Amino acid sequence: MARLILPCKSSCLAKTSLLGFISSAPLRATSKPRCLQNPVRYISKHRGFISSEVTFRRKYKFSYPALYRDKQDRRRLICAVATDPLPKQVEESKMDTPKEIFLKDYKLPDYYFDSVGFTFLLGEEKTIVSSKITVLPRVEGSSSPLVLDGADLKLLSVKVNGEELKNGDYHLESRHLTILSPPSGKFTLEIVTEIYPHKNTSLEGLYKSSGNFCTQCEAEGFRKITYYQDRPDIMSKYTVRIEADKSLYPVLLSNGNLLEQGDLEGGKHYVLWEDPFKKPCYLFALVAGQLESRDDVFVTRSGRNVSLRIWTPAQDVPKTAHAMYSLKAAMKWDEDVFGLEYDLDLFNIVAVPDFNMGAMENKSLNIFNSKLVLASPETASDADYAAILGVIGHEYFHNWTGNRVTCRDWFQLSLKEGLTVFRDQEFSSDMGSRTVKRISDVSRLRISQFPQDAGPMAHPVRPHSYIKMDNFYTG
Repeated sequence: MARLILPCKSSCLAKTSLLGFISSAPLRATSKPRCLQNPVRYISKHRGFISSEVTFRRKYKFSYPALYRDKQDRRRLICAVATDPLPKQVEESKMDTPKEIFLKDYKLPDYYFDSVGFTFLLGEEKTIVSSKITVLPRVEGSSSPLVLDGADLKLLSVKVNGEELKNGDYHLESRHLTILSPPSGKFTLEIVTEIYPHKNTSLEGLYKSSGNFCTQCEAEGFRKITYYQDRPDIMSKYTVRIEADKSLYPVLLSNGNLLEQGDLEGGKHYVLWEDPFKKPCYLFALVAGQLESRDDVFVTRSGRNVSLRIWTPAQDVPKTAHAMYSLKAAMKWDEDVFGLEYDLDLFNIVAVPDFNMGAMENKSLNIFNSKLVLASPETASDADYAAILGVIGHEYFHNWTGNRVTCRDWFQLSLKEGLTVFRDQEFSSDMGSRTVKRISDVSRLRISQFPQDAGPMAHPVRPHSYIKMDNFYTG
């Protein structure tokens, strides 16, 4: 196993976040760090670096892990981004040359996926993912090739209308699976893949960390789970069955409402989830592990009871009281101000310490880094409480501005994010001081957004092209 090691000259690097996102033991230093000799001057000098590297907004990847992995060497920060050797099929695949995607080249998909059913067999060494997709051609009678995205997958089988395809019926590349001559009308596509979450240190797709399975699919992580049209204009109804060892993974979560659950032979159990609303695959989520929850109920303006649960490791449950307050306040505010009522019977939040995207608005199953959920009066500041209120609200507001109404393509990223940021700013202003909130927002623009717009990462609100979409999740 290889790791990327980032050298650190002094202990101040682990502490230079204005919001305190990196919490770790101090590094050994032979002399007093410059940031302690003149802290005001140091922070002023490096504020652009500090605010751009670590921020409380969702989707801003943390550049360094929360804890040091190597306690013997406290002069180094370790970021696990390289992978163990993968199975032969994956290891020998050739990386494609990065391809620039242009807005002008957008065209409607040749096929739509009306509904999808997934079965996940979670294991310690491998996970089997079975999908059953109802495929509809955009143009009736068309039989153009169906191109599916995929990465780091082991293909086990492909079936069309129940018949297994032979090698000549499809073409498999390192990044794509192409069904060469699909039926001309509606048909069923079944694909079985094998993946290795415990070796997935990209933290995209389905990965395992700290004993828990977790997903991150925005922007293009779903292709690391199974072969699929990994683009936001493919919207489908999802049914998800998860099977796992009950003692190791007593909690099994996915999108939508819980239809059924039960025990299986061999100490395993299963759950069946259904999301009745169509969504793009970047909003898919799965979490499995040993978690406990804080439970509450929100009564909508139409009188429906919505079950609310915030899942964390057992020791962190007492620190979720403010997050639950924030969630209920956001649900009430969205009804009062925008007339938008939550549309399912259950809303889950999961907070884990090693989620790399800050926060993610997966339909009915929001996933957060623990820093953006946990707070206690003994350690949290007013800024921490305000940040939790704003981010919990932001991800909940995405239920309508981003989930139910979503992007056509990733060139429209700023539409869903910009509108939802406006909504969470209005929410925070109404819940606190509008003047203080405005000053804070403008300060953040001046500190991080303005320098970015004046530097090499500057780009239009809607770019004309991109090579890797992740580069646009910035200030």
